[in-house]
Amino acid sequence: MIDTRILKGASLAKRLRAEIATAKAHLIELDGHAPVLATLLVGENGPAQAYRASIDRTFQRVEIEHRHVELPTTTSSSELEAAVEELNNNDEITGILVLMPLPGHLDPHLILEHLSPLKDVDGITPTNAGRLHLGLPSLRPSTPAGGLELLDFFNVNLEGSRVTVIGRSNVVGRPMATLLTQRHATVTLCHRRTVNLAGEVRRADVVCIAAGSPGLVTADMVKPGAIVLDFGVNVSSHGTIVGDADYENLLGVAGAITPVPGGTGPVTALVLARNTLAAGFATLQGTLDNVLFDLPDRLQPSTEDSPLS
Repeated sequence: MIDTRILKGASLAKRLRAEIATAKAHLIELDGHAPVLATLLVGENGPAQAYRASIDRTFQRVEIEHRHVELPTTTSSSELEAAVEELNNNDEITGILVLMPLPGHLDPHLILEHLSPLKDVDGITPTNAGRLHLGLPSLRPSTPAGGLELLDFFNVNLEGSRVTVIGRSNVVGRPMATLLTQRHATVTLCHRRTVNLAGEVRRADVVCIAAGSPGLVTADMVKPGAIVLDFGVNVSSHGTIVGDADYENLLGVAGAITPVPGGTGPVTALVLARNTLAAGFATLQGTLDNVLFDLPDRLQPSTEDSPLS
């Protein structure tokens, strides 16, 4: 039986909040007004609403304004385009996040085509996605960026590691694979049509799951001692939030695992706050070339803060 380490986001969150406070003060000094994130929700979706609630809690704590923009399920493509353009042109709005998924009759590519790259806090536009894959400065998707920060915080060595990423979405799976490759990991990107998913998972030293399928990764699929990073946010029949990993049965098998909630979620919301500030700096400069990911007076984790030191 392995003594599974629980990778909670709380310790890292403390450091990120300090970074955000420093960056916010710097942005206000340069810009003259406080940053604002706008989240756009079309219709109703349980996981999207849970994510928005998490953003609310986090942004209240770091004292960044979060504005809700809501459109009915019946919203047309032209109405959605108009709403995005209005946010693009609103000087009070620092960053924009369109919550997914959209209702079935709306094409997500509408967002990619009309969202300003300088306000694109989840890095989904062709400009930001392309720059990320080319290794250029960009606004990076907050979920995979936060996951990477969490692995770094707990001193997980990625160079030379075999990593299996499950899920190929443009906001988690694909950018996560790119970020890991840039860190010299050997990455396998899996999806719903992958043949022998269990075999691919069992080869991995690190498993990153963002499939939107509760309990998808079970204990018999994971190599003993492997690290499991669970990005899943699913609403159970009981109304609770659960991940994509069979958490309880992976205890004693995985070397380390993120709980849901309390693992990647708090870090994701804080990285989104940091991205909102980065978008503010990018807008001020009119370019993504100097996006500030290493914020002023960046705080380094102490040995005491990092449980796996």
